Amino acid sequence: MNRKTLEAWLDAYGQAWETRDPQAAADLFTEEATYRETPFDEPLQGREEISGYWSGVPRSQSDISFSYEILAITEEEGIAHWNANYTRLPTDAPVKLDGVFLVKLDANGRCTEFREWWHKQE
Repeated sequence: MNRKTLEAWLDAYGQAWETRDPQAAADLFTEEATYRETPFDEPLQGREEISGYWSGVPRSQSDISFSYEILAITEEEGIAHWNANYTRLPTDAPVKLDGVFLVKLDANGRCTEFREWWHKQE
């Protein structure tokens, strides 16, 4: 992994989220990827489960904005601090998220392991 590869992946992740495109989000992951939304939940297993998770995003969020700052990169993984703002549907409540991603990518730039930690202000 290098900075350019991680930036490209994070840009695509943010684009998929902002455009509410669950297929584009799922396509960022390998068929066998794991996706852990919080440290205490069991990880989603595989692209199909990840796609199912992301299919709920368009129903519950609008006006999404996403940004990140890369904190560290090793040969195997990258760590980024991220922020997102969106409007919760159907209540129109503003939501702010502040979190950290740990991302492992394969040689093709697809994610094999994804972990996130975040806090929400609503």
